[in-house]
Amino acid sequence: MLHYHTIPVTPFQQNCSLLWCDQTHAAAVIDPGGDLDDILAEAKRLGLALQQIWLTHAHIDHAGAAGELAQQLGLPIIGPHPGDQFWIDALAQQSQMFGFPQARPFTPTRWLHDGDTVTLGRSSVQVRHCPGHTPGHVVFHSPEIGRAFVGDVLFAGSIGRTDFPQGDHEQLLASIRERLWPMGDDTVFIPGHGPESSFGRERRSNPYVGDRA
Repeated sequence: MLHYHTIPVTPFQQNCSLLWCDQTHAAAVIDPGGDLDDILAEAKRLGLALQQIWLTHAHIDHAGAAGELAQQLGLPIIGPHPGDQFWIDALAQQSQMFGFPQARPFTPTRWLHDGDTVTLGRSSVQVRHCPGHTPGHVVFHSPEIGRAFVGDVLFAGSIGRTDFPQGDHEQLLASIRERLWPMGDDTVFIPGHGPESSFGRERRSNPYVGDRA
């Protein structure tokens, strides 16, 4: 069975998550945007063996410390989709623009595509490509525990921005309606910022994308 623990990092309070298999203690770090000391301290406290880095997308507050963490611990970087290559190429520029520590450049060990799966210990997690916020954004869905790690696609009461380069509002709405909602109303999602919610709650009441019949 999978378990997770969320750690807000960076001045943007980005929700970095530790996800692990309780049988093997093998763990992935989802979106290590920064504050590596805090992330590593939590992993140690929980007795986890960090084995992978998973990225939903390559904005600085989600991917800014991925290269450093991969270098320190020899971890593979899994994701995002190749559509975010230009954001990875621009990490140094993003660091300067938003006042972040200089990001170490990296090349993902494995790019992800819609319908892929990633394995953690004895569990598998499904990957959905959900462009709109960025062209290469992916979401990690675990039906086993009824959870989805959605990055900046959807928030409690809001949706991701689409005013960055290659953002697309209609594409984002399509990703939410066609790829997130079918995961089920009871699925709880961990957004890139702010509190958790469920797809059912957002489908019914989110003013940006909810049902308004």
